[in-house]
Amino acid sequence: MASLIHHVTIDCADTYRLGSFWAEVLNAKLADDDKPGDPEALIVGDRIDLLFVAVPEGKAAKNRLHFDIQPSDRTRDEEVERLLAIGATLVADRRRPDGSGWVTLADIEGNEFCVERNAAERAAV
Repeated sequence: MASLIHHVTIDCADTYRLGSFWAEVLNAKLADDDKPGDPEALIVGDRIDLLFVAVPEGKAAKNRLHFDIQPSDRTRDEEVERLLAIGATLVADRRRPDGSGWVTLADIEGNEFCVERNAAERAAV
């Protein structure tokens, strides 16, 4: 049998704050025992868990790995606006006139991620 990914671990400065941001992005919640100041915070997901671990050093360069998220109940553009409103920042707008493309955002600690079109938007082109 092959190995399975147990969870994705994200190094960060403030586990509870960054975990809370991603919980809001994913419409999920942190584990019940996670509290501000904890060295770890966990989001248990339907498909994969995200573990946030405190490290002393800050982010220094572009991510080598990033999330591509696809909204399930709103359009890509609506999702981008929602994420900007909760604290994400715009890194690059790769939307094209024909409706294709994506938007690269950064979370509250500067980790880049992309927002793609939802399934209905992909099927419409």
